[in-house]
Amino acid sequence: MTANTTEAKVTDANEAALELGTLSDAERTASLHSIADAIEDSSDEILDANAADVQEAEEMLAQGEYSRALVDRLELSPSKLRSIAEMVRSVAGQADPLGETLAARRLDEGMELYKVSVPIGVIGTVFESRPDALVQIAALSLKSGNAVILKGGSEASRSNRVLYDVIRDATPDVPAGWAQLIEAREDVETMLGMDDDIDLLMPRGSSEFVSYIQDNTSIPVLGHTEGVCHVFVDSEADLPMATEIAYDAKVQYPAVCNAVETLLVHEDVADEFLPGIAERYRRADVELRGDDAAREIVEMAPATTEDWSTEYGDLVISVTVVDSLDAAVDHVNTYGSKHTDSIVTDDADRASSFMRRVDSASVFHNTSTRFSDGYRFGLGAEVGISTGKTHARGPVGLEGLTTYKYHLEGSGQIVGTYAGEDAKPFLHEEFDGEWNPGRLSRD
Repeated sequence: MTANTTEAKVTDANEAALELGTLSDAERTASLHSIADAIEDSSDEILDANAADVQEAEEMLAQGEYSRALVDRLELSPSKLRSIAEMVRSVAGQADPLGETLAARRLDEGMELYKVSVPIGVIGTVFESRPDALVQIAALSLKSGNAVILKGGSEASRSNRVLYDVIRDATPDVPAGWAQLIEAREDVETMLGMDDDIDLLMPRGSSEFVSYIQDNTSIPVLGHTEGVCHVFVDSEADLPMATEIAYDAKVQYPAVCNAVETLLVHEDVADEFLPGIAERYRRADVELRGDDAAREIVEMAPATTEDWSTEYGDLVISVTVVDSLDAAVDHVNTYGSKHTDSIVTDDADRASSFMRRVDSASVFHNTSTRFSDGYRFGLGAEVGISTGKTHARGPVGLEGLTTYKYHLEGSGQIVGTYAGEDAKPFLHEEFDGEWNPGRLSRD
């Protein structure tokens, strides 16, 4: 079938998924290396398309329609393309997530049950302006044996179209239809109603957008919402270390979801810590918005209640002074988005308390929130960062794109043997073993 409607594209992806999950790891890995090579070979074409997207986005920025953070996320460069290609190779180098025996249990002699990892099937994705997200999602889907529907933002339409064509043309040995690109907003509405053909939806965007997706589909949703991330400088913090961490978490790349948005400072160290970090921020053109206690120490704009729950995605940070570890935890759990939060302290007990009590997907000790990333976690890449609590949480890599099924190997057993007054008892013995089809019949 030639897929030219959303329904046809999803149907083709569904058919491809049945074959894709049976490809060997060597076949999937070879195709990923082909994608990486093709991206590098097509760099001029990709960058030309991206330049047109960026130019249009700059015009929209001037009209107040787009934010600077959106434009920054949109722009590609030769070095960024090289990083994207290396990300694909990193995914290729990950261990095969499929066919792994997660548990083995002997029900009786000659009857063994195996829990084995398998692909989810067809994944529908809707993501923001970053064109590299399309490549990350496609690469992880291919490695994990999943077909994927890709819907990027209109602001990156030219970039996404070229990248999709490069990926498709580089994978002739993968079942046709494994990756599909949809572009219109109404295509998303169609996709939301195809619960018989799509197994998982992964929206990346605002909380309002993710909630809309969840409210308008019966397909399971793995939500990636905004990142309202925190750094808490504790009373027992190494202040030079805290300064470097707080600076990196905001300034290194402010447009991404794992950048810090609120800095919490214990009152015992606020007088010593805040002037120095404020000066570092100001030299980097960071706007500070503080509560009354912070503004008594350093001159900054007043923060409102809205600031505490805002993802700026820009060189803006809110600052609050807290009187205890408990107050810091309460603030994070009240205003945070369950993304990533960090404590800077030399006291292991206080670190442990913060990390156990903060209800976020990732909680760090003495390090920048910017490490919350699939590549930096060693996952190869990520399809997003899940701030929910079911199926997958935090950076979602290959493992988050798999599920499992049970394989039962027997030798003629029937349920009647294990029922009634003379029922034979089950062994239910856990053992170390890998599923090997037909092993019992060969023994």
